[in-house]
Formats: sequence, structure tokens, C-alpha cells
Amino acid sequence: MSAAGAEIAAALTEVSEPLLRVAIAKKVYRRAGTEPVEAVRNLAFDVGPREITCLIGPSGAGKTTTLRILLGLDADYEGSVAPDPAEAGIAMVFQDPRLLPWRTVEQNVRLALPRPERAKNLDDLFESLGLTPWRSRYPGALSLGMQRRVSLARALAQEPRILVLDEPFVSLDDAAAAGLRGLVVQAVARFGTSVLMVTHNVDEAIEIADRLLLLSGRPASLVAAIPLDTPRAQRTRGWAEATRSGLAQRYPSVIAD
Repeated sequence: MSAAGAEIAAALTEVSEPLLRVAIAKKVYRRAGTEPVEAVRNLAFDVGPREITCLIGPSGAGKTTTLRILLGLDADYEGSVAPDPAEAGIAMVFQDPRLLPWRTVEQNVRLALPRPERAKNLDDLFESLGLTPWRSRYPGALSLGMQRRVSLARALAQEPRILVLDEPFVSLDDAAAAGLRGLVVQAVARFGTSVLMVTHNVDEAIEIADRLLLLSGRPASLVAAIPLDTPRAQRTRGWAEATRSGLAQRYPSVIAD
């Protein structure tokens, strides 16, 4: 192979290499006076570059436990996460925006940055999320949907390689949820960020995901990894309904028809 060919092959390998590999052989909760509870068993998946991956499973299946492990918040398990969560470039957006009410929108975003970076230019970020007019406002003046935009801005300001979302659109009205879904998709295109999103909403996952990871009930294990190859711009309502119906027939324990 020529030097040029080797360079291209190396570049392609780098591009296709997963950003995160999660392999949880076993996670068991042990509390004094109670029987041990196995939350996760043989759950393995990866997160690829510039893709949106949605994790779907029944309530109590172990999705939050899985997130805690891949974020490095729970080290008491058998298995591995590579690279180490502290070095993986992960930023988290929680269901609760967790904003400081005595700080402005802009201050909430900047406080998440390392001190030497807090003065950097965030004009483009605020503009892309529709937050420019709200930079000097306080969280109490914002709707829940706008507060979640601020939470998204706070995460993206860190320039993460992977954005982890935990039920980010729950309890929002249809318009607010649709707006936030659009912003997440734009973040992938604009900033090159990969997304791992936990959701109970199968329809929203089908709308935006590149890949679905279907989990069993407790202990959580991977039932199926479903690629959604149809471009998002071509996903009609009919296509989405047919996709959901097909998944419900194949995986009724995870997806209701």
C-alpha cells in the first residue's frame, strides 16, 4: 500500500472508531437486611462518532444505573468502560435542568467551564440555541423548555465528544419538545458531538436516532441494536408508524404496539 493509501486507511479507521465502549458484565445492589438486586447483566454497546444513539427499556430496567456507570459515578460493578469516563469527554444533561436560580442564564452556562475558559466567546452557542435574548435573565423567568435549553447550552459549552441526555423532553408540550429535539440534531451537525439519550418515548427516538438500543427488564441486558438508516429528512409519519409497528411485533417486551 502506498504512503497516501495508508494515511487514508488510518484516517478512516480513526473516524469509524467508537468514542465509547461500555461492557457491564454485572451490577448488583447490596443493602444490609435485603436481598441483593442484580440491576444489569451482560450489557455491552458502543457510541460512535457523530451519531445519536437512543437507549430504550422498561421503567426500572437499569437505564439510570447504566448512565451512572458510564459517567464514572458508580465504580462498583464488573466490566469496563473505555476510555475512562474522566477522559471520554462526556457532558450530561439531566431531566431536571439544575440551574442556579440566583445566577443569570449566561452565568449558569459559564460556571460549568474550567475557570481559565469562562471568558471564552459563547455568542455562536447562545445564538444556535435561541438563547441570545435570554442571556441576562434568571432561570425563574424561563419556561421549563427554555431552562432545558440552558442546560443543553451548559453541556455544549464544554465542547464534549459525547452528550448524554436523560429523558430530556419529558413533561414538555409538543412544540417545546419538538424544538429541543431539533436542537439536539443540530448540535450533532454543528458541533460534531455524539449523543447518547435515554428515553421512554419510542416515537421521539425513532424520529431522531441513528441507532436504537433496546434493553430487557431487570437485570438490563441488550435485546437488540437497531440501526435507522433512513435519513432524518426522509422520515415521514407513515415510515415512523411502520417502523414502530415492526419493532413492537419483534420486541413486544420492550416496545408496546
